[in-house]
Amino acid sequence: MDALALGTLSFVEPLQTGHGLVVAAVIALAGCLVVASSFVRTMVPLRILAVLSNLAFLAAALLAPDLPSALLYGVLIPINTYRMAEIIRLTKRVNAVSGDSDLTGVWLKPYMKAKRLPAGTTLFRQGDKADSLYLLVEGKIELVEIGEVLPVGQLFGEISLFSPSRTRTLSARCQTDCLVLRMHDATLKQLYFQNPKFAFTISHLITQRLNADITRLQKRIAALEGEQELTGDTTRGVVIT
Repeated sequence: MDALALGTLSFVEPLQTGHGLVVAAVIALAGCLVVASSFVRTMVPLRILAVLSNLAFLAAALLAPDLPSALLYGVLIPINTYRMAEIIRLTKRVNAVSGDSDLTGVWLKPYMKAKRLPAGTTLFRQGDKADSLYLLVEGKIELVEIGEVLPVGQLFGEISLFSPSRTRTLSARCQTDCLVLRMHDATLKQLYFQNPKFAFTISHLITQRLNADITRLQKRIAALEGEQELTGDTTRGVVIT
Protein backbone atom coordinates (compact mmCIF):
# COMPACT_ATOMS: atom_id res chain seq x y z
CA MET A 1 0.00 0.00 0.00
CA ASP A 2 3.05 2.28 0.32
CA ALA A 3 3.77 1.85 -3.38
CA LEU A 4 3.38 5.58 -4.04
CA ALA A 5 6.62 6.41 -2.29
CA LEU A 6 8.42 3.52 -3.98
CA GLY A 7 6.93 4.32 -7.36
CA THR A 8 8.29 7.83 -7.42
CA LEU A 9 11.86 6.62 -7.49
CA SER A 10 14.35 7.93 -10.00
CA PHE A 11 13.03 6.15 -13.09
CA VAL A 12 11.08 9.18 -14.44
CA GLU A 13 12.85 10.71 -17.40
CA PRO A 14 12.89 14.48 -17.90
CA LEU A 15 9.42 15.72 -18.69
CA GLN A 16 10.68 17.51 -21.81
CA THR A 17 10.59 14.19 -23.69
CA GLY A 18 7.44 12.44 -24.79
CA HIS A 19 8.67 9.23 -23.21
CA GLY A 20 9.14 10.98 -19.89
CA LEU A 21 5.64 12.39 -20.05
CA VAL A 22 4.21 8.92 -20.58
CA VAL A 23 6.13 7.55 -17.60
CA ALA A 24 5.04 10.50 -15.45
CA ALA A 25 1.41 9.99 -16.48
CA VAL A 26 1.55 6.30 -15.57
CA ILE A 27 3.07 7.14 -12.18
CA ALA A 28 0.37 9.77 -11.61
CA LEU A 29 -2.29 7.15 -12.37
CA ALA A 30 -0.68 4.71 -9.95
CA GLY A 31 -0.55 7.43 -7.31
CA CYS A 32 -4.24 8.18 -7.77
CA LEU A 33 -5.02 4.48 -7.27
CA VAL A 34 -3.00 4.43 -4.04
CA VAL A 35 -4.81 7.53 -2.78
CA ALA A 36 -8.17 5.98 -3.71
CA SER A 37 -7.29 2.83 -1.74
CA SER A 38 -7.01 4.92 1.43
CA PHE A 39 -10.72 5.79 1.19
CA VAL A 40 -12.13 2.26 0.88
CA ARG A 41 -13.26 0.42 4.01
CA THR A 42 -13.41 -3.22 2.93
CA MET A 43 -10.69 -5.62 1.85
CA VAL A 44 -11.88 -6.64 -1.64
CA PRO A 45 -11.76 -3.15 -3.24
CA LEU A 46 -8.59 -2.40 -1.30
CA ARG A 47 -6.84 -5.43 -2.83
CA ILE A 48 -8.19 -4.61 -6.29
CA LEU A 49 -6.80 -1.08 -6.08
CA ALA A 50 -3.50 -2.47 -4.79
CA VAL A 51 -3.18 -4.80 -7.79
CA LEU A 52 -4.04 -2.00 -10.22
CA SER A 53 -1.55 0.41 -8.66
CA ASN A 54 1.15 -2.30 -8.71
CA LEU A 55 0.47 -2.86 -12.41
CA ALA A 56 0.74 0.86 -13.11
CA PHE A 57 4.01 1.18 -11.19
CA LEU A 58 5.35 -1.91 -12.97
CA ALA A 59 4.50 -0.38 -16.34
CA ALA A 60 6.30 2.84 -15.34
CA ALA A 61 9.34 0.90 -14.16
CA LEU A 62 9.52 -1.03 -17.45
CA LEU A 63 9.16 2.16 -19.47
CA ALA A 64 11.86 4.02 -17.55
CA PRO A 65 13.49 1.41 -17.46
CA ASP A 66 14.23 0.65 -13.77
CA LEU A 67 14.91 -3.06 -13.15
CA PRO A 68 14.87 -3.04 -9.28
CA SER A 69 11.46 -1.31 -9.21
CA ALA A 70 10.15 -3.66 -11.91
CA LEU A 71 11.23 -6.68 -9.85
CA LEU A 72 9.62 -5.22 -6.72
CA TYR A 73 6.23 -4.74 -8.37
CA GLY A 74 6.59 -8.04 -10.19
CA VAL A 75 6.65 -9.68 -6.75
CA LEU A 76 3.86 -7.56 -5.23
CA ILE A 77 1.38 -8.22 -8.03
CA PRO A 78 1.00 -12.01 -7.54
CA ILE A 79 0.94 -11.59 -3.74
CA ASN A 80 -1.88 -9.04 -3.84
CA THR A 81 -3.69 -11.00 -6.55
CA TYR A 82 -3.58 -14.18 -4.44
CA ARG A 83 -4.84 -12.37 -1.35
CA MET A 84 -7.62 -10.75 -3.38
CA ALA A 85 -8.72 -14.12 -4.78
CA GLU A 86 -8.66 -15.63 -1.28
CA ILE A 87 -10.89 -12.89 0.12
CA ILE A 88 -13.30 -13.17 -2.83
CA ARG A 89 -13.58 -16.94 -2.25
CA LEU A 90 -14.34 -16.32 1.42
CA THR A 91 -16.95 -13.71 0.48
CA LYS A 92 -18.71 -16.20 -1.80
CA ARG A 93 -18.75 -18.82 0.96
CA VAL A 94 -20.16 -16.32 3.43
CA ASN A 95 -22.79 -15.20 0.91
CA ALA A 96 -23.81 -18.83 0.44
CA VAL A 97 -24.59 -19.27 4.13
CA SER A 98 -25.76 -15.79 5.13
CA GLY A 99 -29.49 -15.91 5.66
CA ASP A 100 -29.36 -19.71 6.01
CA SER A 101 -30.52 -21.02 9.37
CA ASP A 102 -28.02 -23.88 9.13
CA LEU A 103 -24.80 -22.20 10.26
CA THR A 104 -22.54 -25.23 10.08
CA GLY A 105 -18.90 -24.61 9.37
CA VAL A 106 -18.18 -26.87 6.38
CA TRP A 107 -17.41 -23.82 4.22
CA LEU A 108 -14.54 -22.91 6.59
CA LYS A 109 -12.59 -26.12 5.90
CA PRO A 110 -9.90 -24.45 3.73
CA TYR A 111 -8.89 -22.31 6.72
CA MET A 112 -8.69 -25.15 9.26
CA LYS A 113 -6.30 -28.00 10.15
CA ALA A 114 -7.47 -31.59 10.64
CA LYS A 115 -6.84 -33.68 13.74
CA ARG A 116 -7.95 -37.23 14.57
CA LEU A 117 -8.89 -37.99 18.16
CA PRO A 118 -9.54 -41.42 19.74
CA ALA A 119 -12.67 -42.12 21.76
CA GLY A 120 -12.45 -40.80 25.32
CA THR A 121 -10.21 -37.86 24.41
CA THR A 122 -11.08 -34.58 26.13
CA LEU A 123 -10.62 -31.84 23.55
CA PHE A 124 -10.86 -29.11 26.18
CA ARG A 125 -12.10 -28.77 29.74
CA GLN A 126 -14.28 -26.24 31.44
CA GLY A 127 -12.06 -23.38 32.61
CA ASP A 128 -9.29 -23.98 30.02
CA LYS A 129 -7.96 -21.01 28.09
CA ALA A 130 -9.64 -20.75 24.68
CA ASP A 131 -7.45 -20.31 21.61
CA SER A 132 -9.26 -22.21 18.84
CA LEU A 133 -12.54 -22.75 17.02
CA TYR A 134 -13.48 -26.34 16.07
CA LEU A 135 -15.56 -28.14 13.44
CA LEU A 136 -16.71 -31.73 13.92
CA VAL A 137 -16.26 -33.71 10.69
CA GLU A 138 -16.65 -37.31 11.92
CA GLY A 139 -17.73 -38.98 15.15
CA LYS A 140 -19.57 -37.82 18.26
CA ILE A 141 -18.45 -35.15 20.72
CA GLU A 142 -20.32 -34.53 23.96
CA LEU A 143 -20.51 -31.25 25.82
CA VAL A 144 -20.12 -32.90 29.20
CA GLU A 145 -21.76 -30.43 31.57
CA ILE A 146 -25.04 -30.25 29.62
CA GLY A 147 -25.02 -33.75 28.12
CA GLU A 148 -25.43 -32.48 24.56
CA VAL A 149 -23.97 -34.46 21.64
CA LEU A 150 -22.83 -32.30 18.72
CA PRO A 151 -23.97 -33.13 15.17
CA VAL A 152 -21.43 -33.64 12.39
CA GLY A 153 -20.69 -30.36 10.62
CA GLN A 154 -21.20 -28.33 13.79
CA LEU A 155 -18.91 -25.45 14.75
CA PHE A 156 -18.17 -25.26 18.45
CA GLY A 157 -15.90 -23.45 20.88
CA GLU A 158 -16.55 -20.01 19.37
CA ILE A 159 -18.26 -18.32 22.33
CA SER A 160 -15.21 -18.61 24.59
CA LEU A 161 -13.06 -16.80 22.02
CA PHE A 162 -15.23 -13.69 22.38
CA SER A 163 -15.84 -13.82 26.13
CA PRO A 164 -13.95 -11.40 28.42
CA SER A 165 -12.24 -14.23 30.34
CA ARG A 166 -11.48 -16.26 27.16
CA THR A 167 -12.03 -19.50 29.10
CA ARG A 168 -14.07 -22.57 28.16
CA THR A 169 -17.54 -22.65 29.67
CA LEU A 170 -18.03 -26.37 28.93
CA SER A 171 -15.91 -29.49 28.46
CA ALA A 172 -15.83 -31.31 25.09
CA ARG A 173 -15.16 -35.07 25.11
CA CYS A 174 -15.07 -37.58 22.25
CA GLN A 175 -17.67 -40.32 22.66
CA THR A 176 -16.26 -42.10 19.60
CA ASP A 177 -13.20 -41.76 17.37
CA CYS A 178 -13.47 -38.27 15.90
CA LEU A 179 -12.08 -36.12 13.14
CA VAL A 180 -12.12 -32.42 13.98
CA LEU A 181 -10.89 -29.35 12.15
CA ARG A 182 -9.23 -26.60 14.15
CA MET A 183 -8.95 -22.89 13.38
CA HIS A 184 -6.56 -20.86 15.51
CA ASP A 185 -7.77 -17.68 17.11
CA ALA A 186 -5.41 -15.56 14.95
CA THR A 187 -6.90 -16.94 11.71
CA LEU A 188 -10.44 -16.43 13.00
CA LYS A 189 -9.69 -12.79 13.82
CA GLN A 190 -8.12 -12.24 10.42
CA LEU A 191 -11.22 -13.56 8.65
CA TYR A 192 -13.48 -11.70 11.06
CA PHE A 193 -11.95 -8.30 10.35
CA GLN A 194 -11.37 -8.88 6.62
CA ASN A 195 -14.96 -9.70 5.76
CA PRO A 196 -17.97 -8.00 7.37
CA LYS A 197 -20.39 -10.74 6.29
CA PHE A 198 -18.20 -13.36 7.96
CA ALA A 199 -18.32 -11.27 11.14
CA PHE A 200 -22.12 -11.07 10.97
CA THR A 201 -22.36 -14.82 10.38
CA ILE A 202 -20.20 -15.61 13.41
CA SER A 203 -22.19 -13.09 15.47
CA HIS A 204 -25.41 -14.78 14.34
CA LEU A 205 -24.03 -18.17 15.33
CA ILE A 206 -22.99 -16.92 18.78
CA THR A 207 -26.41 -15.33 19.29
CA GLN A 208 -28.13 -18.61 18.41
CA ARG A 209 -25.94 -20.50 20.90
CA LEU A 210 -26.59 -17.96 23.66
CA ASN A 211 -30.35 -18.08 23.01
CA ALA A 212 -30.21 -21.87 23.19
CA ASP A 213 -28.33 -21.63 26.50
CA ILE A 214 -30.93 -19.21 27.88
CA THR A 215 -33.79 -21.48 26.77
CA ARG A 216 -32.09 -24.49 28.34
CA LEU A 217 -31.57 -22.57 31.60
CA GLN A 218 -35.20 -21.42 31.67
CA LYS A 219 -36.41 -25.00 31.22
CA ARG A 220 -34.13 -26.18 34.01
CA ILE A 221 -35.39 -23.44 36.34
CA ALA A 222 -39.00 -24.27 35.46
CA ALA A 223 -38.36 -27.96 36.17
CA LEU A 224 -36.79 -27.15 39.55
CA GLU A 225 -39.68 -24.88 40.46
CA GLY A 226 -42.12 -27.65 39.50
CA GLU A 227 -40.28 -30.12 41.72
CA GLN A 228 -40.32 -27.66 44.63
CA GLU A 229 -44.05 -27.06 44.21
CA LEU A 230 -44.70 -30.79 44.08
CA THR A 231 -42.61 -31.37 47.20
CA GLY A 232 -44.44 -28.56 49.01
CA ASP A 233 -47.89 -29.95 48.07
CA THR A 234 -46.90 -33.41 49.26
CA THR A 235 -45.62 -32.08 52.56
CA ARG A 236 -48.82 -30.10 53.18
CA GLY A 237 -50.87 -33.21 52.45
CA VAL A 238 -48.93 -35.20 55.03
CA VAL A 239 -49.40 -32.54 57.69
CA ILE A 240 -53.16 -32.38 57.12
CA THR A 241 -53.47 -36.16 57.35
